[in-house]
Amino acid sequence: MNQVPFQQHKILSVSPIALAAFFLLFGYEFIRAVSDSLFIDAYGADNLPWVMAAVFPGVYLLIYIYGRLLSRVGANRALLITSVFSMVMIVIAYSLILRGYLIATAVIYVFREAYIVLIIEQYWSLINSVLSSEQARYVNGPFCGLASLGSIAGGFLVGQVATPLGSETLLLFTAGSLLPAAICSSVAYALTGEPKPSEVEQGGKFGHTGLRIFFRSRYLILVALLVVTTQIVSTVLDLRFKGLVEVANPFKDARTAFLGNFYGTLGIVAAVLQFIATPLLLRLAPIRIVHLSIPVIHLITCGILTITPSLWSASTAFLLFKALDYSIFRGGKEIFYIPLPFDARYRAKQIIDSFGYRAAKSGSASLIVLLGLANTTFSIIAMIFASIWSVIVFNLTKKYQDLISSELEDG
Repeated sequence: MNQVPFQQHKILSVSPIALAAFFLLFGYEFIRAVSDSLFIDAYGADNLPWVMAAVFPGVYLLIYIYGRLLSRVGANRALLITSVFSMVMIVIAYSLILRGYLIATAVIYVFREAYIVLIIEQYWSLINSVLSSEQARYVNGPFCGLASLGSIAGGFLVGQVATPLGSETLLLFTAGSLLPAAICSSVAYALTGEPKPSEVEQGGKFGHTGLRIFFRSRYLILVALLVVTTQIVSTVLDLRFKGLVEVANPFKDARTAFLGNFYGTLGIVAAVLQFIATPLLLRLAPIRIVHLSIPVIHLITCGILTITPSLWSASTAFLLFKALDYSIFRGGKEIFYIPLPFDARYRAKQIIDSFGYRAAKSGSASLIVLLGLANTTFSIIAMIFASIWSVIVFNLTKKYQDLISSELEDG
């Protein structure tokens, strides 16, 4: 009864990784708004599903490279190398865009979708390796909150400087942000120590990408289905929102500024949820109730969008999805990984939260193209998959509770 819920030194040791996330997401706001705007300017919003489809192979390639690096140099150096590599790739794409290569706008869109999940999931792998499930209930929300402060600052700065500096120049802000992010993550590893695989996991003996351990675990498959379902909802809301943004903002720099301000507002809403709602809910409410409440909220907002389609209703539905995704959903989902072994936390997690996350987006976009679905159907699709989401969460949370009960009995 008198047990301290978390040890102070553990909180301090993971603090630098939260600061790394601040810089990472600060820079991401520039590339997110710019890559959207540049691609729409080059090819039009109607072609967004095509470039989203290209994300599928792009993410897997990066995960494969990361898996080989993890086996060869360990978690700390793998994170450092992928961070520096991302910085270099963004600078190269920037130079190609300036030279008039329109295809570079598609390349930077695909790369932006890949690098951000690859790096941020490595941050979470460290946190999930250092903290217990109980400690994570206190820490996950504030961690997301500090990261969101970077999003807020970056988003609103995009809104201020996009027009005077030009959209293309803002890519250099993203490249520059990766340097302090890499330094902070290295400090975090120095303080926490580098998590090590068990003897049977060393050198990627179960596979470099984590596919083998993933397919052997029904629990991990359920986590993956949860991620896939949520990202289908995200994709259709994103496409509906971007299509209405193009209509309302036909000029490139004005569109970039609008998107920057939108993402800045999103950051504020997410930060409130992260610093206040997430820690309170994760500490006081059963994990099943927390997770089941999220798709219910989306059913309501998507219903409003279906009945009264407009930029306002689309913005609200998409903003609430992303804000909850970045806060309560993320904080609650990460707890699912904590009781699992190294390969699940560092390899299978990338398959689920990087590849699965983007593959769902890419695959659903591809189906939209192939089936020729009208954008007016997107909110209905979101409602269908929010309902499926509820069923998956009900089963997953039961398995999580069984896993925790089993650990307590073994302990």
